[in-house]
Amino acid sequence: MIVNDHLTMRPLKEEDMQSFWELAYKDDHPEWKKWDAPYFQHQALTYDDFITKVSTQYLEQDDVYGIFANERLIGTVSYYWEHEPSNWLEAGIIIYDSTLWNKQYGTPCFKSWITHLFDSMSLVRVGFTTWSGNRRMMRLGEKLGMTLEARLRKCRFYQGEYYDSIRYGVLREEWSH
Repeated sequence: MIVNDHLTMRPLKEEDMQSFWELAYKDDHPEWKKWDAPYFQHQALTYDDFITKVSTQYLEQDDVYGIFANERLIGTVSYYWEHEPSNWLEAGIIIYDSTLWNKQYGTPCFKSWITHLFDSMSLVRVGFTTWSGNRRMMRLGEKLGMTLEARLRKCRFYQGEYYDSIRYGVLREEWSH
């Protein structure tokens, strides 16, 4: 899937696994995890453990695509079913390298991902859940014209402070991208 002249997204292949491991599973405390649901524990893995225990969850899957900038893996977009019988789907995006944050990678990729989900499935709504500490993700939802649908107050505890759980969503008929 071509996003623009230097960004593409596609299912992860075997040759991407080393790069993906280095970005997502090599470090005990990666910077990206401070923003991606940091209240859930992250566990670093050796490359061998990653390949034998985890890689099949990512390899050639429809629910997770790699984001490539000039053919270099920099992140992933994904979705999961909150409740598949009612087509309730939640999406997500991670740009793993913090030096690439606020550089206009996330917005066009997440926009293309949501379009892809609407085009490839009979969905009524696409949403995402974040937390009130992740201002960049909240801003992304707003930039894409998504609606703030829910704020569950003080239900995420992180580093001695309570944060809100935040849900954004967009209906098919509202999505004009």
